[in-house]
Amino acid sequence: MKFKTSIFYYLLCTAVVAQNTTVTVSITGRTDTTEADKVAIQYPSFGGNSSHWAPLLIGNDGSAGTGGFRTWTLPALSQRLDKRTGRTKLVTTVGKYLVTLSQEDSFIRAFDTNGKEKASKKIWGDFSSICVSGQYMYLFGKKQVRMLALLDKKFVEITVYTLPIEAEACVVSPRTQRVLFGGSDGVVYALNAIEKVLAQPLSTVKNLGRKVESLGIYYGPSGEEHIFVVADGMKVFDSKFRLLGDVSFKAFGAKKIEIGDIAFFQQPLANFSQGIMAVAMKSSLGKQFGIAPLAGVLSEFQIAANTTYHPVKEIGNSKICKKCNYQGFCADEGKCDCFIGTAGTSCKDSFCQGNCSGHGKCIGANECRCEKGWDGPDCSFVIVQPSYETEANGEDGDDPAVWIHPTDASLSRVITTTKSTAGAGLTMFDLTGKKVGSISAGEPNNVDVLYNITLGSRKVDLAYAACRKDNTLCLFEITNNGTLVNVSGGSQPTRKGFKVYGSCVYSSKKTGKNYLFVNAKDATYLQYELTSTPDGQLNTTLVRQFIGGNGGQVEGCVSDDENGFIFVGEEPYGLWRFGAEPNSSPEGFLVDSVNGTLFADVEGVTLVPGKTKDDGFILVSCQGVSAYNVYQRKLPHKFVMTFTIHPSEDGKVDGVTNTDGVTAVGKKLNKDFPYGILVVHDDVNQLPNGERSSQASFKMLSLEKVLASQPGLLKQIDKEWNPRS
Repeated sequence: MKFKTSIFYYLLCTAVVAQNTTVTVSITGRTDTTEADKVAIQYPSFGGNSSHWAPLLIGNDGSAGTGGFRTWTLPALSQRLDKRTGRTKLVTTVGKYLVTLSQEDSFIRAFDTNGKEKASKKIWGDFSSICVSGQYMYLFGKKQVRMLALLDKKFVEITVYTLPIEAEACVVSPRTQRVLFGGSDGVVYALNAIEKVLAQPLSTVKNLGRKVESLGIYYGPSGEEHIFVVADGMKVFDSKFRLLGDVSFKAFGAKKIEIGDIAFFQQPLANFSQGIMAVAMKSSLGKQFGIAPLAGVLSEFQIAANTTYHPVKEIGNSKICKKCNYQGFCADEGKCDCFIGTAGTSCKDSFCQGNCSGHGKCIGANECRCEKGWDGPDCSFVIVQPSYETEANGEDGDDPAVWIHPTDASLSRVITTTKSTAGAGLTMFDLTGKKVGSISAGEPNNVDVLYNITLGSRKVDLAYAACRKDNTLCLFEITNNGTLVNVSGGSQPTRKGFKVYGSCVYSSKKTGKNYLFVNAKDATYLQYELTSTPDGQLNTTLVRQFIGGNGGQVEGCVSDDENGFIFVGEEPYGLWRFGAEPNSSPEGFLVDSVNGTLFADVEGVTLVPGKTKDDGFILVSCQGVSAYNVYQRKLPHKFVMTFTIHPSEDGKVDGVTNTDGVTAVGKKLNKDFPYGILVVHDDVNQLPNGERSSQASFKMLSLEKVLASQPGLLKQIDKEWNPRS
């Protein structure tokens, strides 16, 4: 069926302006609290009887310590599986298999209902939504979607499309052969769900004016479909895309229920005569999965019930064929439409991007087996190992900074953030990772250090972070013995309605003034001048506002004080350079992008000064591949290398996964760090016994290990660098 632009236009206009009624649904069953984000339902075997073996609710566990997925029988919600494969966000079902994607190691896996792994494949990248049509999966990430298939216990990658957004939600309509998806921009899009490798045309629907968090389809008995959209509440549309109304939820003992994801089971069960609506929910009790009867919703909105639906019925004949070696679609005129990484008249030939960079062997379609010391999708990532890790601390860390001691560099400190509600604040560690102090703060996200700041009659060092709890600029004094203390004027307001996210500092060599940068997720940057009164009261004044990059979500940033630049990471797209002075142009210079050598998510950004203002390096963390790009500080910031961090040889310190913040200084600190230190965020702290800690840890490396991998790089480092000069 062809896409009906006018119908969708009417749907979304109606969604915004129609006067509709609200149906309140009672959550009748809930699981224990867990990091619930995505929910799916596994139907009984086609033709089977649900009284013989129960359908399953599948939910992700997005926590660090117990991450993976869980299953519960329906409708009793008796837990059946607790599979700990690492922090997981995405779950779905493909035929008789449960499919999950782990953020920890980037593997997509298929399991049978007993939890036995049947297939796996590493998928490099950062992904936020998955939806299924028969054996096909659409995996949405940072402005891209990958189409995969699960064939005979094997994942096969078919193609990759570029997109204008990062999709937070998607659903496939096999009856109309369309994929609907949407995200934070509030727009619903559609593309054709057909068996072709060539990128399909994208249709823009209407702006809903609110973030699209989940999409679901209820399949009627006569081919009609009702679309459920979670976007600041749940809305229901009929088969002609007319708004039927809103759905709200209530549950005993729970307040402020928010729905994050939905799934349907369209067969009768005990006490659920017309099926079940399953949700991932957040309330005053925490995050849980819940179930509610569909009967009330169907009745109130006069939707015809269909209790004989089974997803297997929607699967048509596949065009993946033996003639094309099951690596392509049988196309018109007997030709083969070969999948990505394959070629030839019968798709028999496989190839790898960049021929595995000369550091590995191509063993399949875009599948490299890397030599020792190399990693990455094309074996171009240099492997380095950590020296230490910080003691486990706080639930959700993000960003580190390094404070240089004024007289004895060996007494320098690592400062880290805890941005979760529990234990929120800044923590100090020594150069072996031992915790030496902390201070509470309002959910700080990023942290940076300012040196030699005039505070009344004194010169002090300050730690600065953007605090998300109350959207303020938080400042603390760092004493000469390396502790954090509160300071007068240490909580500064931002513009009304501004929701802070990332932050960094700038000390102008041109004017001697100091500045605080803070950004919001919509890419708005605010620049504040930092001053103090004669009696030592800190003050800030807004001096500039600009948009960082293309307008995609931002967070990490770092300044180059000597050259007057600020470098900005745009998470889905690239690394940008802007002028850091208040009167600088709002136009930025694109250093690199995901169309070049960068990988999304572009997260932390740090700068290592060198012997001259041209010497030194810019480091960027790439969360989706758990790796870091290095660029020359000198214009035009030539790409140098990518490295990744594996476990230490003695096994005492684990490697880095799903990395976020990063910081580095190129100064000799002690014998362990003769050319400086690199500190990085590690999303999941794996313990030597194989378990995972629920608390965060940051890895500490000698900068020499990274830069010594290529000749001449260490020569740029100024081992006597003084941040106070």
